[in-house]
Amino acid sequence: MHHANHFYGHAHVLARYCGLGDGHPPRINGYVQHGWNIGDGLAPGHPYAEFTPSLLWSEQTRRRAWSVGRRNVVTVGAPFAYLLSLRPQDPPEAERAGTIWYPFHGWEGQHVKGDHKELIARIRATEPGPVTVCLYWHEYGMRRVRRLYENAGFRVICHGYRGHWWKDTDPLFLDKQLTELRRHKRVASNRLTSAIFYGIAAGCEPAVYGDPMILAAEDPTFGGTARIRRQWPELHGESVDLPTAVEIARAELGTDHRCTPAELRELLGWANLQEEKS
Repeated sequence: MHHANHFYGHAHVLARYCGLGDGHPPRINGYVQHGWNIGDGLAPGHPYAEFTPSLLWSEQTRRRAWSVGRRNVVTVGAPFAYLLSLRPQDPPEAERAGTIWYPFHGWEGQHVKGDHKELIARIRATEPGPVTVCLYWHEYGMRRVRRLYENAGFRVICHGYRGHWWKDTDPLFLDKQLTELRRHKRVASNRLTSAIFYGIAAGCEPAVYGDPMILAAEDPTFGGTARIRRQWPELHGESVDLPTAVEIARAELGTDHRCTPAELRELLGWANLQEEKS
């Protein structure tokens, strides 16, 4: 299995949806897109075997992949869309309150440069209720960065470790994220990212504002933040039209392309595996 298929517990969610239980997921025959992006669905720099099937979130991403010469690509929807079908309303929603805010983050290979103090001031001036700041594991582990948000009076959390090279993946990463999103009225970030689309799908009002910050050696191949702002202007601002956002999120997450368990088992190479008896 390509190691990125384990990121965020994606393979675990798909295995649960396919009726294969909560244990270690079987090997996936292909590359599952692991995050929303504006390219061909594959992460730049990750090793990739030619002719391996690409299992992509949306039809738009599939068309982009085709346009750059990728073949053997299929739209299956995002793992988060499958999690929503597993947990349609569980537990029942309490009254939502406040905002969950996701500062743009780095990772092992790239660090983010930006003014967190300026971003904190913008958040405090904008958000009407209590704020939960969810730091990516990379920044959460930086005591200096984490303390800035804690000292600002925000509740600071982390959904867990994404995983890397088949190690330390938190299989409940997306579950924790969904639970937190359903507690909040708003979801916001300084960049349009997967978390915003997840939040919209989970019933949050979205917002994208503030300094987008700079990612070291950011790959400009597909147009970067400038293109994102041009192509999705409706999702940028302190207040966003919710019906429009819901429609866009549905398309970007590929919700309408979600497969049945039997179809997904066939696509992932799991057709001959025995379902776990409940």
